[in-house]
Amino acid sequence: MSKVLSYLGLAMRAGKLVTGDEIVLKAVRSSEAKLVVLAGDASDNTKKKFRDKCGTYDIPLVIAFHRDTLGASIGKDQRVVLAITDKGFAEMISKQLGDTVGGVFID
Repeated sequence: MSKVLSYLGLAMRAGKLVTGDEIVLKAVRSSEAKLVVLAGDASDNTKKKFRDKCGTYDIPLVIAFHRDTLGASIGKDQRVVLAITDKGFAEMISKQLGDTVGGVFID
């Protein structure tokens, strides 16, 4: 899992990652998002909102890590949701996560 967190940090430094509820939703709606990562400790309402939006727009969603871990991986405070906007980074992260893409919580 540390490789996934490293890739998230690289994507952030490369400017290929967006964070924040509304910004991620906008990226999903515009199909700019290639992969959405949602914290496992997000509220049920937030999980439902992103499952529905990602399903509607056919964007892969993974529920992984805790908000503290996601934030730390990109050098920020707590983060509940991140969107990868680069296909290459999204594929690398998906490959590392294996079959978990689609909404399984990974600690």
